[in-house]
Parts: sequence; C-alpha cells; structure tokens
Amino acid sequence: MGMTAIEKILARHSKQEVVKPGDVVMVDVDTAVSFDYGKLNILKIHDPDMLVLLHDHVVPSPTLSAANGARDMREFVKRFGVKNYFPVGRHGISHVLVAEEGLALPGTILVNGDSHTCSSGAMNCLARGMGPSEMTYIICKGKTWYIVGKTTKIELEGTLPQGVYPRDVIHYLAGQYGDFAGRNLEWYGSGLESIGMDGRLTMATISAELSVEFSLFPYDSVLKTYLEGRAKKPFEPSFPDDDAEYEQVIKINLSELEPQVVLPNKVAWNAKPVSEVVGKRVDQAFIGSCANGRLSDFAVAAAIVKGKKVADGTRFIITPGSQSVFKEAVRAGYVETLMEAGAVVTNSTCGACYGGHMGLLADGEVCITASTRNFKGRMGSAEAEIYMGSPATVAASAIAGFITDPRGL
Repeated sequence: MGMTAIEKILARHSKQEVVKPGDVVMVDVDTAVSFDYGKLNILKIHDPDMLVLLHDHVVPSPTLSAANGARDMREFVKRFGVKNYFPVGRHGISHVLVAEEGLALPGTILVNGDSHTCSSGAMNCLARGMGPSEMTYIICKGKTWYIVGKTTKIELEGTLPQGVYPRDVIHYLAGQYGDFAGRNLEWYGSGLESIGMDGRLTMATISAELSVEFSLFPYDSVLKTYLEGRAKKPFEPSFPDDDAEYEQVIKINLSELEPQVVLPNKVAWNAKPVSEVVGKRVDQAFIGSCANGRLSDFAVAAAIVKGKKVADGTRFIITPGSQSVFKEAVRAGYVETLMEAGAVVTNSTCGACYGGHMGLLADGEVCITASTRNFKGRMGSAEAEIYMGSPATVAASAIAGFITDPRGL
C-alpha cells in the first residue's frame, strides 16, 4: 500500500522506505522557529542556519520582562551567528513571516514553539507546534520524534460564492466534522485552484483548532508561482502515492457554502451559518493574527468599510501579520480607508489575538474576530464572549455594530 504525502515526508526525514500509522519516527528537522525570548542557557546549537528568530507576541515590548526577553534574543543571535533573524521593524508573526520570506518550504519539516505552526502546511511543509523543552532539544540536536497519525483526505470542488471566503471553509469543516485529534489532514480537489496562498494559509492555521497533527496542502501551480523568486533554498515537494491509504475522505462543494460564524468557547462542532447568528451586539471587531493578517484581508475589510463609519460603541482593530504586509497595505491605501472609517491599525504583533496587549476585552464584552482562537479568556476577560468569522464578516459587523452577513455589503 502506498503512502500519503505526509507519510512520505516522515519516511524521507527518518531515512526509512516506508512508514505507516502508529509508527514512531525520529526525524531530522529542516527549520526551527523561535520568537521573543533568547535561550541563554544553551551552550551549543545544531546549526545556526536552521534557525529563524524573530519578535511577534510582545512587540514592541509592552512589559519589562518582554524587553529583557527581547534583549536575550538579540544576544543569542550574536552569540551563534543566526542569519535568519528579523529584528523589531522587520518583524512579523512567525507563521506569516516564514511563508512570505520563503523559509517554510515544500517537503521539509518545520517546528516552532507555537500551536498554530500547522499554518506552514499551506506551503506543502510538514509543520507542527512543539513545547519549550522539545524546542530546546531540537535547537541543540536538530532532531525530534512524531507518532505517525492516520490521515483524512479533503476534496474541494466548485468555487466560493461572492461574500464567502476560505475562512468559512475551515469553519464549515469544524462545524460539520468536529475535531481530528491525533490525525492529519491533506487537502486536494479542483476547488483548490481558486483558493490563493493567503486563503490556504488561513485554512492551515485554523486546522490547529481542529486538533490536527499536520494539515498539508499540495504543491501545485498556485504554490509553485508563489515560491518563484521567494524560496531561500532548494526543496523537494511531497505528493501522495496513487494508492495512498486514507482513513476518511470528506468532499466539500465550495459553491454551496455560506458565511460561517463560530460561537464562543470552542471551535469543533460549534460553527453555524451567519444567518443563525445575525444581530448579536458587538463591542469589538478584530482582524489579524497568523490566520487573517495578510494583504488580501486588508483589501476585503477596506472594500467593505469604504465610505462608512464604524458603529458607535464598537471598536474595530486591524493588525497586520507582518511589517511587510503593513507597508503594502499603506501603499495600497487600505490603511487610510480603514482609519477614515474609525478603525485602529496597529503594528504587526500577536497582541490582541492571545490577550496580551493591543486590544483586550473587558468583562461582559462581545467580540467578533478573524484571529485564531475563541476559548474563555483568550482575548482578555474570561467573562467576554468571542465569536469567529471571516474578515468580511468581521468588517461588516464593525460597521453595523452587530454580527452581520457580509453578502449584504
């Protein structure tokens, strides 16, 4: 029996002919990403060129401990001669940055001390978040281990209707099929042809909320074009064997979808069509994070709010995924349009998404967000309610002051 694309990457990196679900594999890691804090207790590292270091969660430093951590990272960079370092000013959210800088590459294995690392699966890159002690081991030894999980194949067909976005696809999957704990996703089908890299990165990122191990997209013409002139080194894409064995096959017709909203406190089994949630009052609307802080998200939001004003009593915050996205959004006029509508546009950071800074929620407030996560206390008060929607749904709701179907705008 043949192997899936994920199994083939694990086999190649563990120097085995074949791997199968249930196997434990020790693999060579190609890229290790770390942010904000330097590990000054490390005396020797495996390879400085495998490291990508940057500032994203707490930037510019909002606390003394964050400032000291940033200083420690700068010292670590100097000590070990790390070339792939993105200082304040050239920084970005790690998952956004590794894609736009051509550092997350097809057929490779990437690790990062953050749970949304599966974002890089959009690049045909096997990527997963790792805990701090395992990250230290990887930085020192260049290896890690995985249990090979079973894989679900998702086949997309059709094209998304007006007002429906890739974010709605992953919300629909969560609402209809729940979680995939201990399992993998591989995405295929003719429907992918009309979903660009920004959308794929969104879908791969939110896969973390479905508890997947890996979420892998194919190396096709869309990804090939994106990587031209961008990839930092050669790569070998991974394709499934014709007789690859999948645990499950899910088919989704994009043409039949409508905007989806995830209700508060969890994602799996918790999404509904926007028509069932319309009218819920909103105190804060947020667009940003590694899920939806890209240029196309700015474009959608700006198109919706142009010539309008954010509703009284509602805050609208937009955070770019990188300083490069910020610069392009300024150049395109999106930032001016958003600010004229009454929105706040921040520097690139994870701040509001994880409830660190740049827009926390107060007790009893309601937020609709195009960020990554909605559990109690995620974005501030544990007494707040967090709904999740596409950037279009969020922008439309910011203008209305309550959750709104973006297709009406």
